[in-house]
Amino acid sequence: MYEFAVTPAVTQLRRPGVTIDSVEPNSLAEELDLAKGDRIVRVNGRPVRDYLDFRFQTAGETEMTFLVRKVSGESWEIDLERDEGEEFGINFEQIVPRQCANECLFCFCKGNPEDARPSLFVRDEDIRLSFLYGNYTTLSSITEDEMNRIIEQRLSPQYVSVHATDLKTRAYLLGVPEERADISDKLERLLDNNIEIHAQIVLCPEINDGKQLEKTLRDLGSHYPKVVSTAIVPVALTRYNKDERLTRVTPEFCRRTIEEVEKLQAEFRKKLGVTFAFLGDEIYLKAGVSIPSKEHYGNYPQIEDGVGMIRSFVNEFDEFLEDLKEEINGQRKLDIKVEVSGRNVRTHELAITPLSNAIEKTLNSELKTQNSLRGTIMTGEMFAPTLKEQVDKLNKLIGSEFHVMAVPNTYFGGDVSVAGLLSGQDFLAVKAKIKGDFVIIPEHVIKSDEPILIDGMQFDELKAKYPVPIYAADLKDFIWEYLES
Repeated sequence: MYEFAVTPAVTQLRRPGVTIDSVEPNSLAEELDLAKGDRIVRVNGRPVRDYLDFRFQTAGETEMTFLVRKVSGESWEIDLERDEGEEFGINFEQIVPRQCANECLFCFCKGNPEDARPSLFVRDEDIRLSFLYGNYTTLSSITEDEMNRIIEQRLSPQYVSVHATDLKTRAYLLGVPEERADISDKLERLLDNNIEIHAQIVLCPEINDGKQLEKTLRDLGSHYPKVVSTAIVPVALTRYNKDERLTRVTPEFCRRTIEEVEKLQAEFRKKLGVTFAFLGDEIYLKAGVSIPSKEHYGNYPQIEDGVGMIRSFVNEFDEFLEDLKEEINGQRKLDIKVEVSGRNVRTHELAITPLSNAIEKTLNSELKTQNSLRGTIMTGEMFAPTLKEQVDKLNKLIGSEFHVMAVPNTYFGGDVSVAGLLSGQDFLAVKAKIKGDFVIIPEHVIKSDEPILIDGMQFDELKAKYPVPIYAADLKDFIWEYLES
């Protein structure tokens, strides 16, 4: 049976097989009388633990046998044939994350408020989620079954939190014995089997910086190109972090780190042809140093870890402004009113409302006036200066009056200043300072599968407490949909 958790202990038994969440109409699965709640236990005699197993074991197969456990409790053996490439039409349950067994010194879960959503305390250590979503694992408690699975199913790339190649330092950071912290043989085995690795270093002042950081980067760089890239991100401490072993990241520390890493980056570019080691955006912003060019980041291998996001945003926004200029000069002049339209692409009720209907409803609401397009765009303190520079260009181009507001993070406090961790409480704390007729907040502050913010506040509750309409939207999409309405 697949080991889904190490610690905390498993509190409910995991039934064998993968559960069907839904079956698409007129599909092969419907013809086979498969239904929601049924579990596919085996494919061609091999056990199925999750939908990755199912996809791997059915890939390229046209004739197969399923062992299915029906909701009724019956067991069915189904022999089937399908055309090459024919889809089954099955949607499966989500993967239950394997839990982390480490006691990492810097774990962000330790900095959560006590009343935070339960999901914020989940510390996943799952090679499947690493492959699927780029979640980082430490490999410190990986089982032989998981190692074999990565290699057999080609779950590449894997994202690995290395933090330090010096064993004593790594064990100290992970809060585990050196025997468990040592992943050198595991890494070598993965690399020998051509599994690509993206590495991460959470940089903790006075622990794994300086000479330790240089050693770690050189050690990892020696394995390029199988170790594809390394991200160096600063430890983020909230006001709830009380561990005296941790030191806050200062602007001086960031400037010193940039100087040290830039020398290694130049060396890597000369020797490897790529930058290889990338500093998180927050390090540049805290240091007051300009974000590197697009060429520095190559194909942005670590963008989901906050590496290159600012550069990518600026470049994309500049392209957006150029497209707007073409729209203005080539097709029509813009006569902007406060006929506000926006959208939220997350999977809650705003996302499933047809956009045209949402626009029509908004245009017919009390928001429709004859004033200029005026509103407040809220974001985190770290990103606000960059966003303001771009929004000022937008205002000048189309005559809008967007005001960028940096929202302090009072929910987490401490060093936390990124937009994605802003809470409903944070937005309520600044509502008296808004300017204009509506507010736009970052779309990613809303949970991906329900309309809720990080502190558990429902989005509808936030909207009800605001004096003007509030939208969770991407600004570029907001403008385009407005112009098309």
